[in-house]
Amino acid sequence: MSGRRLWLTFVLVAVLASVAAFAVAADLGRSRAVATVRAAAANASTLAIAVLRGELEKQRALPLILVRDPDVRSVLAGADPQGLDIKLEDIARETRTAVIYLLDRSGVTIAASNWREPTSFVGSGYAFRDYFTQAMAQGGAEQFALGTVSNRPGLYITRRVDGADGPVGVVVVKVEFDRVEADWRALGGETYVTDARGVVLLSTVVDWRFHVEAPLAPDAAQEIRRTLQFGAAPLEPLPFTAEGDMVAVTGAAAGRYLATRTPVPTTQWQLELLLPVEHAVRSARGQFQAIAALLLMPGLALAALLLRRRQRAFARHRREARIKAELETRVQERTAALAGANARLTQEITERARAQERLSDAREELAKANRLATLGQVTAGVAHEINQPLAAIRTYAENARALLKRRDGEAAAGALDKVVALTERIGAITETLRGFARRGNGALEPVPLAEAIAGALMILDVPLRQAGIAPLVEAVPPDLRVMGRRVELEQVLVNLMRNAIEALGTLPQPAQEPPLALGIGVAGESVTLTVADRGPGMTGEEVAALFIPFRSSKSKGLGLGLVICHDIVARFGGTLTAACRPGEGCVFTIVLKRAV
Repeated sequence: MSGRRLWLTFVLVAVLASVAAFAVAADLGRSRAVATVRAAAANASTLAIAVLRGELEKQRALPLILVRDPDVRSVLAGADPQGLDIKLEDIARETRTAVIYLLDRSGVTIAASNWREPTSFVGSGYAFRDYFTQAMAQGGAEQFALGTVSNRPGLYITRRVDGADGPVGVVVVKVEFDRVEADWRALGGETYVTDARGVVLLSTVVDWRFHVEAPLAPDAAQEIRRTLQFGAAPLEPLPFTAEGDMVAVTGAAAGRYLATRTPVPTTQWQLELLLPVEHAVRSARGQFQAIAALLLMPGLALAALLLRRRQRAFARHRREARIKAELETRVQERTAALAGANARLTQEITERARAQERLSDAREELAKANRLATLGQVTAGVAHEINQPLAAIRTYAENARALLKRRDGEAAAGALDKVVALTERIGAITETLRGFARRGNGALEPVPLAEAIAGALMILDVPLRQAGIAPLVEAVPPDLRVMGRRVELEQVLVNLMRNAIEALGTLPQPAQEPPLALGIGVAGESVTLTVADRGPGMTGEEVAALFIPFRSSKSKGLGLGLVICHDIVARFGGTLTAACRPGEGCVFTIVLKRAV
């Protein structure tokens, strides 16, 4: 491959890795932002309900006190109501109650706190209101309705006044929630309260009041019209559209929100809190993508440096080979006078030595290139593998800082312990990849088979998950060791499993379970390791050519991966064989010497 094509391939791989990393970072950022907004919504809902309940409980106490007031009873008995009007006016002003008024047994107002105002309730009849009829029948009632005189919505809380001969009147306290809605606006987002029928009673958005969450049944809407509970309100659905865990709002307060619903205690109401998420999602995505960029840039720079060094080394090797060839040519020209047989013999010996040397160098370079190619394929997954513990490290570090501020040393220490464990996880990932990249050499030594299998699976973790393959790995005794070199044994396993992944990827439909399996067998001084897949398999002719150099069944294959694997296993003193059947898959069997 020319230098230009090699760099174009590198740029393409870098772009694909960056796109994948940014996509994953964007998804993680959105999840983090939604979780943060959801926690904030839960806290804000608790505060909103506390504000509403505080107002309700304060106003509910007024009717209970007034039904025992002697002035109320004397007015119901026929006394002049002016003194009671003034008294109710003072109480309403001190308690910040909208209106307090007294109805006789026929439902006519005989005293009211708004007796001075043009819209005074005195003399008005409210026998048609449910809050009057229910109070006369049951002793008390609560009804949210639109005032027929003031045209202002509010909650009507009533208590019946009983006399010696039965009910004599009803005390009514009307509560308006302007201050509650103002307090809700300070929490951020939008808040509204619905009754059991889904009608919006209170809202920080005035245009949403008396709308419904879902269309009402005709008989329910007709009953509301009959009682004039909400006047001529249209009772139209709210301008909401559900989008998964989000709500899209049009019209007033348009935007995308996270919705949190909480029941209001002691009522049949539901409080809905909408918090905007678009800004939080954009901010979190930007942060995670910045982290992804910071992680990718050093890795890509290192890969580019290694690629550049490799090109220089290859150019130097070719230049030295050319100089060497020229020197040998001059030597041959000067010795041309020698006898023909002797010259031919010398030339043949020289050519064979050179060929053997090039063959040895080529094999070593091919083994190294095969290992680096495998490492390059898994580099794209490194950012994903490290991003997860990095995100957890940041969360635990922030928790530790908050705990230290609260002087909770023990909890902070626990969070920091988790940070240490996560950093060890990142170290394990990078150490495995670095060890795989090193050139395997040295004498044979006992290799723990379980560790070699675990290392190969870690290297192929991302390709396996991307292909949706969960390999079935037979349990390996922890003390089982074989003679070899760990890095090269991992290289053999990675090549065989990667070939299986590529073969399974060519199937038009999912393979039978398990699609990929690793088996272990021990017999005397030998250990057998099998890699079996449920791929398309191969014919007998294709199997016979598997270990022949530059013969490959893949359209872009070089035909060297299995040759290198066969040579590595042979250097270990073992064997590598293959058995395949078309349509049923392949089984590669490695037999190694067991280490004592």
